[in-house]
Amino acid sequence: MDLYEYQARDMFEKHGVPVLQGIVADTPEEARAAAATIGGLTVVKAQVKTGGRGKAGGVKVAKTPDDAFEAAKAILGLDIKGHVVKRLMVAEGAAIAQEYYFSVLLDRANRSYLSLCSFEGGMDIEQLAVERPDALARVEVNPTEGITLAKAKEIAVAAKFPAELVDK
Repeated sequence: MDLYEYQARDMFEKHGVPVLQGIVADTPEEARAAAATIGGLTVVKAQVKTGGRGKAGGVKVAKTPDDAFEAAKAILGLDIKGHVVKRLMVAEGAAIAQEYYFSVLLDRANRSYLSLCSFEGGMDIEQLAVERPDALARVEVNPTEGITLAKAKEIAVAAKFPAELVDK
């Protein structure tokens, strides 16, 4: 699967994983309405299938619905690493206590799936992978088994999560 953030968020929600409220918007007007529906602090996020959205100006915090409108105007049409932003997600804002990184990707060279996970967060993950490759755990995932509880624990241990978090 090759998913946009809002699609992954919807899948998590469908399967009982706690997520913050998020509403898809295709226009600045829809972004304003979404921010008004959510209420309070929101984050307007470019929906493109590439990393580095924040550094490219594709993620903006909005304190009011009018701020969300202005953020959407700035983000829509933006070119982020060759991907033109045509859709946004307006998400409920939250204080970040701790940030982790997790992804599953197709490893074409080995014809398998590979999970990438880091206890050290998701911002600048590409830089972290180059400067401190040991901080990014790489664990093969068997596509016929998927990510079982045992595999999830293996990934968490490989990523050096504290023991009390591994069991959650």
